[in-house]
Amino acid sequence: MKLGIIETGRPPRALRPQFSDYPGMFRALLGEDAFDYHTFQTYAGELPGEVEAFEAYLVTGSPAGVYEDRPWIGPLLDFLRAARGRAGLVGICFGHQAMAQAFGGKVEKSARGRVQGLQRYAVAYCEPWMDGAGSFYGAAAHQDQVVALPLDACLLAGNGSTPYGMLSYPGQRAISLQLHPEFEPAFARALVEPDGSPYEIAAGEAAIRSYDQPDDRMKVAGWIKAFLASS
Repeated sequence: MKLGIIETGRPPRALRPQFSDYPGMFRALLGEDAFDYHTFQTYAGELPGEVEAFEAYLVTGSPAGVYEDRPWIGPLLDFLRAARGRAGLVGICFGHQAMAQAFGGKVEKSARGRVQGLQRYAVAYCEPWMDGAGSFYGAAAHQDQVVALPLDACLLAGNGSTPYGMLSYPGQRAISLQLHPEFEPAFARALVEPDGSPYEIAAGEAAIRSYDQPDDRMKVAGWIKAFLASS
């Protein structure tokens, strides 16, 4: 399968010498030989010329907000609307939010504050490719949230901090997740940057400690591959 990776941002500059870019993280997560990959640096204005050029697309995370007035965000949302139902779509973090925004939902900076560290997500509805899971653990690093669902979205999983943590769009060949299965624990720890206030220092230390626990990133990787195989 030809999988187009829609790269919407890069890791923080200080972490780039040590860690891969986001497309590299996804290739490592899903397997270098699992797909025929091609990356589009959408933050630099690149998008596929034709939706049908690839059987599926994966939209990465980004430091940008989908509601921001950046020149590449509008074309990306238009592309997602055009691709919906015509290609498999997987959105991760910013990609999750971009799909919701493009399909009629709403995203904003949450008053709940920043969510970081390993999070438990309770499954609300289990798709066949989810192997009967009741919950799972994954890395989170966001403050923007989907706060209103598109009319045809199906809630698959969430928690108290992120109620709309995983969505599907029945009949539209599309799923999205707010969590980051592509983040290995070392990168997830390095990404936590307390701002110097006592509260943020404590929250950062708790987030770093949370990555000592096992996660379900490879289980989620299996779900993504099973979904794409069935879409």
